Amino acid sequence: MKIILLLIVAYILGSIPSGLWIGKVFYKKDIRQYGSGNSGTTNTFRILGAKAGFAVFLADLLKGTLATSLAYLPYVEINPLWLGLCAILGHVFPLFAKFKGGKAVATSAGMLLGYHPLFFLFSLAIFLVFLFITSMVSLSSMIAAVIITLSTFILPSIFPILLPETDGLLSCIAVIVTAFIFYLHRQNIQRIRQGNESRISFGLNKKSKKNSKTRTQEFATVGNFVS
Repeated sequence: MKIILLLIVAYILGSIPSGLWIGKVFYKKDIRQYGSGNSGTTNTFRILGAKAGFAVFLADLLKGTLATSLAYLPYVEINPLWLGLCAILGHVFPLFAKFKGGKAVATSAGMLLGYHPLFFLFSLAIFLVFLFITSMVSLSSMIAAVIITLSTFILPSIFPILLPETDGLLSCIAVIVTAFIFYLHRQNIQRIRQGNESRISFGLNKKSKKNSKTRTQEFATVGNFVS
């Protein structure tokens, strides 16, 4: 009964619709009615600005971390990854937002932070490197998800300080989450293939007022990676 209760609590934590609530309370906007219609970090950045975007990112990250950390409470015997997975499911299918949520990226990162901080930092570094190269949050998220999943199999053998031992459950959940991320980014994949995916004002191919469409088309071929 205790474990079932913890799984429900983790799902409820993940269900907190940070972007939706921050948009409605502080900006009087339903973020789902603008941009991509998503209530996650990227759409919040795009519609409400950097302050709101960072706030949503931190909230979505920390709810994954908090849910995962419930496993470390006294007299609790459950693998923290199960709680992290419930938080991710809550984020994607939130109870408080008609089961229409974000794209699993920030809360998944929060799960890694709660489970293994060094592996989280490694994962964050991968994401930031590709974000700098591509200036696309969606593409960077998908590439990072693939590399992180592969790393769960490889790192214990070549760099155990980042991940001391092979963890079958971590690898399994990483595969599931990666599949989720690709599915939830299917519209982004289409835009990448067409060369018109949105870019941010950061990195080697950052958004600019001039020649925006031409520069974005350079990434159309990258769609082969995610098609």
